[in-house]
Amino acid sequence: MKIKNFALLAGAAGLLAACGSSKVVAPEDINNQRVFFAFNSSEISDAAHDNLMGQALYLKANEDVKVQIAGNCDERGSTEYNLALGARRANAAKRVLVDEGIDSRRISTISYGKERPLVKGTGEDVWKYNRNATTTVK
Repeated sequence: MKIKNFALLAGAAGLLAACGSSKVVAPEDINNQRVFFAFNSSEISDAAHDNLMGQALYLKANEDVKVQIAGNCDERGSTEYNLALGARRANAAKRVLVDEGIDSRRISTISYGKERPLVKGTGEDVWKYNRNATTTVK
């Protein structure tokens, strides 16, 4: 189990590092791509914006692809609060894609709140990965 969590953290860290690049390139696949959020926020960071720009390029090149964006939160806060925050995060990510010309009918959103953590555990080193919006190809 610890190895699995380490692999998830390593993969997420690699994704975060890749998102820091100023050059936006369409990825080969956008399934399970994540953008991360600050505590108690649905504001799109520069790194998240760059990631979403890459997703937009992919969606423009693959017009038959539909996606779902799931908003997720860390374990703090009530279930109701985190469901609402997760919805705001998913919708914020969707808004970036729509603003880039992607038809909103190709993008559905859902909130899982704190019910589907990416990494199990407690503390900021874990929570920062659980505050995300995850794109899934449908």
